[in-house]
Parts: sequence; C-alpha cells; structure tokens
Amino acid sequence: MRIDHILATADEPVFSFEFFPPKTAEGEQNLRATLGALRELEPDFVSVTYGAAGSTRALTLELTKWIKQELGVEAMAHLSCVGATRDELCVILDSLADAGIENVLALRGDPPRGETAWRPHPGGLSYSSELAALIDERYQMSIGAACFPEVHPEAPDMASDLRFLKRKVEAGATFLITQLFFDNDVYFQFVEDARAAGIDVPIIPGIMPITDVAQIKTITGMCGACIPETLLRQLEARAPFPNEVLQLGVSYATLQCAELLARGAPGIHFYTLNRSPATRAILAALRLLRPWVRRQVVRSTTG
Repeated sequence: MRIDHILATADEPVFSFEFFPPKTAEGEQNLRATLGALRELEPDFVSVTYGAAGSTRALTLELTKWIKQELGVEAMAHLSCVGATRDELCVILDSLADAGIENVLALRGDPPRGETAWRPHPGGLSYSSELAALIDERYQMSIGAACFPEVHPEAPDMASDLRFLKRKVEAGATFLITQLFFDNDVYFQFVEDARAAGIDVPIIPGIMPITDVAQIKTITGMCGACIPETLLRQLEARAPFPNEVLQLGVSYATLQCAELLARGAPGIHFYTLNRSPATRAILAALRLLRPWVRRQVVRSTTG
C-alpha cells in the first residue's frame, strides 16, 4: 500500500522503522532476525537505506523486496542520484515496481567517500527534486523526501532550504521524513514554517534513540543536528556506563515521541541503527500511553 494512502486513511499515528544494509553476511543474518522481531510490532512500513555512491544498491533492493514479499510488511526503498545515469535509475525503479514496491524515498545522496563536493553522475540527475519528478512521471509510486528541521548542512539558511523543499513537493513528493532531532520545539517551528511556505504534505518526525554517546556525537556532527546541552551533560556523565546511557536514551526518546504525538505529529519514523530493543521498548510504551488519544479528548472537551 502506498504510504501517502496509509497516512491519509490512518485512524492512529503511523509508526515506521529504518534500517541500513549490513556489510557482512553475519550482519545481514542479524538484521533479518531483528526485522523478524520488529514485525511483531506491526509497523506501518519499513524503509531500507541506500549506501554511499549506491554501494549497497543490490542489497537495498533485495531487503526491500524481502520485507514486502516474505515478511508481509509495507516497504520503502531509498534511492539516490549518486553513481547512476537516468536510464540506470529507471532500471532500478522498474525492478522495484515489478516486485510490487510502491514506495520510494527520493534522495540526492552524499558525495562518494573521499570527496567533499557534490557532482552529478554523467547522464544522471543533480537534485532529489529531479528524481522525484522522474518517479512521478513514470511510476505509480508514493514518493517520500527528506527534510531538515535544523537546516540542511549545505543550505545558506532556512528560507532557502524551504524553497528547495517546496520544489520537491511540487515535483511529486507526497510526504516528508525529518532528519533526526532532539528538541521538539525545533520540529514544531519547522512544521509551522513549512506550512507558511506552502508545503502541505505530512511531515513525519524522525527519531533516533540514543544508545551510545560517542556514536550519537559522530552522527549529529555529520548531519548538523544538535543535542540540547542539558541532555548532553547527562549523557556524558553516564558515558562509562552503557546500560545507563541506554536507559536514558530510551526514556528521553519515549518522552519526546509522546509529546510529538500529543501535539499532532502524524507518526514517528524510528532510526533503529539495525537494533530492536530500544525501538521495541519505546513503541510498546507509546501504545500503552496513547498520547494521541488524550489530545483528541482535550480537543473534544475544549471544542
């Protein structure tokens, strides 16, 4: 089922998981076991990332098809412009369509390893908006796109970033997934700014539960996301004690998600880092707490 249709018809928030293709046979085996375990949580969809310069292209396609056909869970493949001509991108999309995949996250992609400047592939595409337009023109697929509540690292300012984001939507993107963030006010301000800019598609917050201090510092350093100072101090104090970091990370993410859903976010997209325990705990707590129901009750009593 198309993700835009899932979002349009869902009575409750949409929950989804993101995974990346592993580099080893053992890693792939572990990932398949993790996916099998998370299947019990009945996610609305699962996405599979696309390695730098298309390095995991074959495995991305294989895992996406396996999730859809064998696990019976709706799947979304990431696809980037890096390292492929327009015709090669169409071959990949043909393969996805033939496998019954109805959802693609259209990305520009990062420069190949060792390069700092983005250069389009000869005969390829330069922007994610061009990829979205290609998919929209030729395929009956739901197109997702990435967005950046704290501004894309290459954008000069938020206004410029929102203008480009609007071009993605005009090109065919029907929903957006945010980069990870740890301050909910950043998300809500971004949604407000996006609506003011004429962007009216669902904006799903992307949440990454913190499980390792050094790892999250590396990730945020690469993508430009900020860790609030108070949270960072608490994490650093617990850094020598991995279990305490995990407990704090799960607790913080649960509270973060609860507030997002209570204030109207259409769902949560979990960046799992190919692990299941943290995500399982958070989603189980959210489904017990059901903060979105309390939001509806408040609306009905104040309306």
